[in-house]
Amino acid sequence: MNKTELVNAIAENANLSKADAKKALEATLDAIAGALKSGDKIALVGFGTFSVSERPSRTGINPRTKEQITIAAKKIAKFKAGAELENALQ
Repeated sequence: MNKTELVNAIAENANLSKADAKKALEATLDAIAGALKSGDKIALVGFGTFSVSERPSRTGINPRTKEQITIAAKKIAKFKAGAELENALQ
């Protein structure tokens, strides 16, 4: 499912226009991204939890030249599915 299909599903399920559904989806995604940027955790009970994790710097190998390189530390977004979502997938 892509973003357009998700907007259509939201519009149909919530009896909204596609424009309103798109605005609601974009506002939700912006709010999640903003919270993650500030280091907050977003917990949607039954659905899952979005969080930020830090990966430390590490040593890797360039596969082309076989040289050792340093891979910089970075922050990554994580999602852990909630119990209700996991059960719905079974």
